[in-house]
Amino acid sequence: MNGQASFSLRGRNPDVLTCIANLSNDEVFTPPEFANRMLDTLAEAWAAGNDGADLWADSSVRFLDPCAKSGVFLREITSRLTKGLAEEIPDLVERVSHILTNQVFGIGITNLTSLLSRRSVYCSKHAKGEHSIAKKSFTSDAGNVWFKRTKHTWVEDKCSYCGASKLIFDRGAALETHAYAFIHTDDIKTRVGQLFGEDMQFDVIIGNPPYQLKGGGGGTNDSSIYPLFVEQAMNLEPRFLVMVIPSRWLAGGRGLDEFRDRMLTGGHIRDFVDYTKMSTAFPGVDFEGGVGYFLWDRDTTGLCRYTLVQGDEQLSTIERKLDDYDIFVRDTWALGILQKVLAKNEPTMEQIISGDTPFGLATNFADYSETKTKKSIKLYLTLRGRRITAWIKDQSIQKNRHLIPPWKVLLPEAYGERGAVPAIVLGPPIIASPDSACTQTYLVAGPFESEKAAASMHSYIQTRFFRFLVSLRKITQHALRSTYSWVPQQTWDKTWTDAMLYKKYRITPEEIEYIESMIRPMDVSDE
Repeated sequence: MNGQASFSLRGRNPDVLTCIANLSNDEVFTPPEFANRMLDTLAEAWAAGNDGADLWADSSVRFLDPCAKSGVFLREITSRLTKGLAEEIPDLVERVSHILTNQVFGIGITNLTSLLSRRSVYCSKHAKGEHSIAKKSFTSDAGNVWFKRTKHTWVEDKCSYCGASKLIFDRGAALETHAYAFIHTDDIKTRVGQLFGEDMQFDVIIGNPPYQLKGGGGGTNDSSIYPLFVEQAMNLEPRFLVMVIPSRWLAGGRGLDEFRDRMLTGGHIRDFVDYTKMSTAFPGVDFEGGVGYFLWDRDTTGLCRYTLVQGDEQLSTIERKLDDYDIFVRDTWALGILQKVLAKNEPTMEQIISGDTPFGLATNFADYSETKTKKSIKLYLTLRGRRITAWIKDQSIQKNRHLIPPWKVLLPEAYGERGAVPAIVLGPPIIASPDSACTQTYLVAGPFESEKAAASMHSYIQTRFFRFLVSLRKITQHALRSTYSWVPQQTWDKTWTDAMLYKKYRITPEEIEYIESMIRPMDVSDE
């Protein structure tokens, strides 16, 4: 290697890592710009915890990406170290050799991504190949980017480590198992030592893990898998852990309660950058709830430096506690409003809203008729995205039969906006007449003694005030019963307006302006 050669692809136009397509919405390649923002955050934290020391000028620091895909983190770390260590190790070949053999390590999540990562770091998919910048440093083509096809550990029909469905992932040798090595072990320290040939202690773990596992929630439901990577990384006890994860963990998600409690209450998350709109952070990727990255500091605790990117606008970084409530309120302006509402200690809407699938009828329920009979029940459902009504036999309903006779209000269980601001938050509600039911598409609010009372509730849902409080707990498209636990009940004897609610809860003009900048008026004419 001569002085003109460079292992970094940054100087090329365009950077190849900005051009490759994502594997899926759940295995997302990290853009180089985003990766470098994470590394900047890391460098600042390292300096703060080490008397101003330059992370990139330390030849003893070890880095691990346990979920390498494109290799962008390892590449950018190597680039920074090559510049930072120039004084300590003047010879370029010797310097790069030291960095690649002693400081940067990765675990590929699939065979394909391990090859991509090696090409990014070594400029060749073979670490000791002809074109590798580290060909004199390694005895194997894998270098320090490890991958080996791992098998799931089946207990009945599920993997005991990740919950993968045997029906889906018990595959032949030609297909990836998606049994990620980093999370398929009970002793990660021993496992990492086996992978890299010695007792390894990493100072920094950084990465962007897979987000979901197909069928991991049972049946066709997916389950969140990124908490397993985060917790396993913590078990390795690095000095710093920096990871990208979907922001849905902040407020909900199946099986995320313990993870959320550990993350919010430990005090070790010192930096958190949160994007409400996924595509702002990762162009071309779009799913509900947004994404963010955090920096976890093993040795110190305290307030978190929180930066919210609301839509396309980055707000000022503030220091705040993460565990004021059972979920994390992303919107710091909203905290004052929420405190005023909760101070009245009123019964909440959660107490009069049903759970999921209120009448036991799935969204795809099809045993209905378009013709009304003497003993049939009116059914509210969706068909190919359209709201329709049909008729169902009374005996088909075995759950919550007490909700069939009275007036009630139906709330759509899902409504997606992909981080839009201002937002609607909820789909239009429906006043449901007596002797009616609905499929899983809706939740039921009620029962109500009269049509007037149901109409009062209907008007309340349409207010910006109502939907603003819902938005604080609704981070994905789904709005289940717990989403309404901060919305107070009212008396159901009038048509509610925002003006009435602002006055009741002493919402200031500045707070009103903020609510109305975040929440759009609701038009229910198309319900």
